[in-house]
Amino acid sequence: MLDSLRQPLETGEVAVARANHRVVYPARFQLVAAMNPCRCGHALDPGFSCNRQPVARCLAQYQARLSGPLLDRIDLMIEVPAVSAADLMLPAPAEGSAEVAARVAAARRIQTRRYAELGLSHVGSNAAAPGSIIEDVARPDSSGAGLLREASERLSLSARGFHRVLKLARTIADLDGAHTVSRAHLAEALSYRVDAMRQLRAA
Repeated sequence: MLDSLRQPLETGEVAVARANHRVVYPARFQLVAAMNPCRCGHALDPGFSCNRQPVARCLAQYQARLSGPLLDRIDLMIEVPAVSAADLMLPAPAEGSAEVAARVAAARRIQTRRYAELGLSHVGSNAAAPGSIIEDVARPDSSGAGLLREASERLSLSARGFHRVLKLARTIADLDGAHTVSRAHLAEALSYRVDAMRQLRAA
């Protein structure tokens, strides 16, 4: 069932084939998912010892339930540790939801205008841009290009993964109001994939 998400995540369409008929439905959506690190959910707790097997093996076996091709289609992966009482007592973030919403809306307007000027009015965001186009609009500066080249080799990024990193870096730059994708934007985009690549190798 999880792997059946691969096609609509990639193309924004879902095809249903039965006997001599094949129907394609629009299915562009945003996937937001969460999972525990292991069966019991405590593998990352300080001092935890699994009574089944070594913690690292337990983690790898459980997380291997997500296939490599599915993980390759997920742009942002963030490990969220348990919230402690000390965390709950911290002051509220300086940037509130309204400020974040305004930055996101501004970035979306930038993207809509960018692709309309390229004659791609049907593309409304970096995520929906074709790979050949994103290579041009998200071309990094020299320092960023070096980082991307090194990371692609070290992480063995697929072509899909490479383009997804570029799309994400372009979006981070848009949120910053930056015209050029810099090394810092690429470093942040890559950081959201590193843990997933480690999980794949561990499994």
